[in-house]
Amino acid sequence: MKRDRQQQEILGEAVRNAFLKLDPRIQWKNPVMFIVFLGAILVAVLAVRAFMAGNTQEGWFDLHIDLWLWFTVLFANFAEAVAEGRGKAQAESLRKARKSLQAKKIKADGSFEIVGSEAIRKGDIVLVEAGDTIPNDGEVIEGMASVDESAVTGESAPVIRESGGDKSSVTGGTKVLSDWIKVRVTTNPGETFLDRMIGLVEGAKRQKTPNEIALTLLLVGLTIIFLFAVVTLEPFAIYSGTVISVTALVALLVCLIPTTIGGLLSAIGIAGMDRLLGRNVLAMSGRAVEAAGDVNVLLLDKTGTITLGNRMATEFIPAAGITAGELADAAQLASLADETPEGRSIVVLAKEKYGLRERDLTHLQAEFIPFTAQTRMSGIDIVDARIRKGSMEAMQNYVSELGGAFPAEVRSACENIAHQGGTPLVVAKDKQVLGVIYLKDIVKGGIKERFSELRKMGIKTIMITGDNQLTAAAIAAEAGVDDFLAEATPEAKLKMIRSYQQQGMLVAMTGDGTNDAPALAQADVGVAMNSGTQAAKEAGNMVDLDSNPTKLIEVVEIGKQLLMTRGSLTTFSIANDIAKYFAIIPALFAATYAPLEVLNIMQLHSPQSAILSAVIFNALIIIALIPLAMKGVAYKPLGASKILQRNLLIYGVGGIIVPFIGIKIIDVLLVALGLA
Repeated sequence: MKRDRQQQEILGEAVRNAFLKLDPRIQWKNPVMFIVFLGAILVAVLAVRAFMAGNTQEGWFDLHIDLWLWFTVLFANFAEAVAEGRGKAQAESLRKARKSLQAKKIKADGSFEIVGSEAIRKGDIVLVEAGDTIPNDGEVIEGMASVDESAVTGESAPVIRESGGDKSSVTGGTKVLSDWIKVRVTTNPGETFLDRMIGLVEGAKRQKTPNEIALTLLLVGLTIIFLFAVVTLEPFAIYSGTVISVTALVALLVCLIPTTIGGLLSAIGIAGMDRLLGRNVLAMSGRAVEAAGDVNVLLLDKTGTITLGNRMATEFIPAAGITAGELADAAQLASLADETPEGRSIVVLAKEKYGLRERDLTHLQAEFIPFTAQTRMSGIDIVDARIRKGSMEAMQNYVSELGGAFPAEVRSACENIAHQGGTPLVVAKDKQVLGVIYLKDIVKGGIKERFSELRKMGIKTIMITGDNQLTAAAIAAEAGVDDFLAEATPEAKLKMIRSYQQQGMLVAMTGDGTNDAPALAQADVGVAMNSGTQAAKEAGNMVDLDSNPTKLIEVVEIGKQLLMTRGSLTTFSIANDIAKYFAIIPALFAATYAPLEVLNIMQLHSPQSAILSAVIFNALIIIALIPLAMKGVAYKPLGASKILQRNLLIYGVGGIIVPFIGIKIIDVLLVALGLA
């Protein structure tokens, strides 16, 4: 209900803005529709003059044409206003989060004073406690807290923000739910991330992209060509003795120039950014959205993007003389207090594969041994044994110190696991090695199919990871990426991106850390995670508010959908002109040049009816295509040649057939209503 009400408000505001956009200072920004705008003014003058001269029949014809010319302009304005209205509605909801707040500004002596958020400046340090709203964007320099970012991301699940690392960035307008943090403010009032979001989602402030500018120039070129073509018809008419009114010439010009795509071009671009925002991705520029549609190379981080991000236990490999059940039992005991994802997965695997249940350890007098960077192992001491699990090197030293031997088959199993891209975890009970736990970074389900789709689109996928070459190669093969960069450093990422760009390719990548900032800035499409550092967000030209690295694939799909929509509607618009040509030209000259009657294949009622029907169809088709411009053409991962064939078949042939049917139906209705 709330969504329906919001839609009604957007449509109501769009109708009002459609009239406000009749301002010539706004109209001239769209050259094609500006010609229609001028034509409507000229025909209005001609209609008034005809009525004043007593020529009622000509006056009514001019008036009918003029009304539909104004409707054509208004429908084009309406399409753009609807697209802008969505952005403004989202901006309004964001403004509610940007309100004057009370902030606890820390003074030099360590105490704090209560000030308004508008008084906070870059470099100030503020204390934010449970229940407080973060006043400005900043970096956490002390403490850790749970933060509700729903005002920005729309997600209700809170996130953890802490000092240091890549989870230290906080956004003004978000709320601390528990604990406390000290935040160093990184922006001045009016320059916050929320302020930038508000400005960017308001479609009216969107700059035209290079591709859109090029298409605008093409449309202007076609308009000029048809303008000359129509103007030169008058001398021919005078020579042949045919009387063609200025109104008829204006109608012919309006019908032949690409008004359909001209009226929808701005709406298509704004709707593309709106679709991205609907996926919680904020594009810093329209060019970024468009560039996403032309991307040739995708650089994706391994952890959390291609893989689940946590190593999971997948197999127990026992040593000689030890059963898998015995190994599983010891591994589970050693992992009961291990709250890491790896530790929990060991407990679950032992339970599911061998039916081992978590036990009450009270009677065993258990003492848990936590993992430390020095020992590189963890485990448990019970009444009659000490059980440890850890890396091969650490466990080898541990067993050796106790006087035990490290079995050759266990060493071989560890090496095999490492070659397959996994992590071996050796388990020992006292001085006896029981075997190895195979930990594996699990590749996400369905990701291989996604990469296959991208390959069909001609996009190369590259996995970036800090793993060694062997591990990286194994995971890359399983995931189905085209290439990988192992032991990646900021310099290596930057070098790879520049290398592909020098080959004329467009590169997209994701990142969240300060070390990703150079590569994000260099990439043609740099998607920074909202949970990442301020440096990463400032370097990228998109921000994923959900901080989901796999969103990059969706960004590319939306970019391609934007380009496909623009191409499809351009094809349809130009194809439309063929039908309008067959409607108007025979109507103007058939009486003088009888052979032109052959072109009157629609058998329209009269010259006036033919012209009026074509003008009415020209106006109605714009509003009929607004939903398609807003939603976008259905995206399919096809190559460029197949997309061209599909466009020509559906929108090219359709663009020819639909106007013939539409104009004929309108002609029949005009006759039935006595208007022709």
